[in-house]
Amino acid sequence: MFQGETSITIDDKGRLAIPTAYRDAVARECGNRLVVTYHPYEPRSLWLFPHAEWEKVRDKVAPLPPAVPGHRLLQMKLIGAATFVEPDGSARILLPATHRHATGIERKAVLMGMGNKFELWSEQAHLEQIQKAIGEADVSPAMAEMVL
Repeated sequence: MFQGETSITIDDKGRLAIPTAYRDAVARECGNRLVVTYHPYEPRSLWLFPHAEWEKVRDKVAPLPPAVPGHRLLQMKLIGAATFVEPDGSARILLPATHRHATGIERKAVLMGMGNKFELWSEQAHLEQIQKAIGEADVSPAMAEMVL
């Protein structure tokens, strides 16, 4: 399971180094294979899935009837844009230029462990999200029942 946030730098070739804390888990649990795709609910973020987790997501999304516009958009963002990446000898992965450009992720970024996947945000987009407060209208019934 992945958790925590790490500030990272993306080099001129579009590569990011997997943080040291995650390298063993990526090698062991992911077989050194990740899938990069768009975050369907946040336009300025990418999702990075371990290969096995990716297959579970893909297998849920693929059978949705594409005639429904929301299904088609979800399939396009997740399955159509999915790219397999493998860390090189220096534990760097190459992010596709199309993905970086579409999300505005450039040199400074934040990698967040979100349990079964990572989220990658530009530094500015991450800051904007973190500075948002959860208002009363945002609290779902499931959130209201949680005791923190």
